[in-house]
Amino acid sequence: MAFADLPGNLMRVVEEIDRVQSREGVSGGVRIVAVTKGHPVAAVTAAHSAGVADVGENRVQEALGKQDATRGLQLRWHLVGHLQTNKAKYVPGRFAVVHSVDSVRVADALARAVERAERSEAPMEAMVQVNVAQEPQKSGCQPEEALEVAARIAEQPALQLAGLMTIAPFTDDEKTQRRVFAALRQLREELQHSGLAAPELSMGMSTDYRAAVAEGATILRLGTVLFGERPT
Repeated sequence: MAFADLPGNLMRVVEEIDRVQSREGVSGGVRIVAVTKGHPVAAVTAAHSAGVADVGENRVQEALGKQDATRGLQLRWHLVGHLQTNKAKYVPGRFAVVHSVDSVRVADALARAVERAERSEAPMEAMVQVNVAQEPQKSGCQPEEALEVAARIAEQPALQLAGLMTIAPFTDDEKTQRRVFAALRQLREELQHSGLAAPELSMGMSTDYRAAVAEGATILRLGTVLFGERPT
């Protein structure tokens, strides 16, 4: 069976989340988004069979093919990679959540796409991607721009501000990981003090999800720890 290790891997991750929350005195649910980037459609069906309802993809085009191949499955699709404005038109009706709104321009493009789709659906959930570590090679707005982008999302009838997302530096240093995740949590508090509801903290991937849980993550974006290494 394809991805036969997935149920066991998932169980170990859930147990580790519980262990970290207990150690840190953190409470609250943590949603696991199974990121199938680079894996075949079988990864999506395996995740569904293991009880995972949330599936994430980095690229719109890769997601569309997998969505078409798994139409009969009850899944909630998340776009977790960079969204180009010219790809926004493909998002409505395909994704439930976009984690990667990193500018006012992208927020406007996504809102227009949802409005033009002419569907009587609830507003699309959108998160502000923040480049907390200010790494030049990564997407995301600067921390000082997050309030402006969040406010733009919140004022769009077609969108719903769901929270904030970040990617930590690729390092094994847990102190560095936690410092970045703590900064995103503090930024969310600042937004909330400004009157913006932003309940979700999408932070933590396979190599740093423990640090993210310790700092209050509500969504983890996990690939390798669930599915193994991507095919070369």
